[in-house]
Amino acid sequence: MSYVVKRMMLGPVQTNTYIAYDDKIGEAVIVDPAASADRIAEKITGMGVKPVAVLLTHGHFDHIGAVEELRDKYGIKVYAYEDEKEILCSDANLAIMMGERICLDADEYLRDLQVLELGGVKYKVFHTPGHTKGSCCYYVENEKVLFSGDTMFCQSYGRTDFPTGSYGVLMRSIQRLLELSDDVTVYPGHNEDTKIGYERKMYDFN
Repeated sequence: MSYVVKRMMLGPVQTNTYIAYDDKIGEAVIVDPAASADRIAEKITGMGVKPVAVLLTHGHFDHIGAVEELRDKYGIKVYAYEDEKEILCSDANLAIMMGERICLDADEYLRDLQVLELGGVKYKVFHTPGHTKGSCCYYVENEKVLFSGDTMFCQSYGRTDFPTGSYGVLMRSIQRLLELSDDVTVYPGHNEDTKIGYERKMYDFN
């Protein structure tokens, strides 16, 4: 398998949206479609892939702005962690900060360690609360790839001062991610990608 990850930076706070797929199959997942559904669709057409799902790492407005348009356009399912249902459809998703209101419902809510097989790729769900109570990451074990949302950034981590956030809980979630091997590539919700081995040097939990 040749696993491909393409990044687009979209929306008012330059959120990373990822289009990921096995190039032998060409069926893609869209991770955190932040905004500009038309631009995402144009990119997908140019890549020649078929979208099969939307994976959400959490429910903040800057990660979900293009979900409804893409779900309608492609007739695909939207997945989110089960504890994030309330945030997806309340002011806790922070859309109100932009003078808007968004109410989104996923098609399927996930559990910790659940494995989704989409486009011939297995995505393992890690519940990583702290940024929000239902934040999660998606791990492609065979390819050593982790989509970390706003749990882990390059040399940083997500804010914990929003509704349902907790610094202590987030640190425990990061400890869990640091158990992965050094060579796992981390694709975060903002900024550049990184490696687990590099990020491990940032923390001292002893």
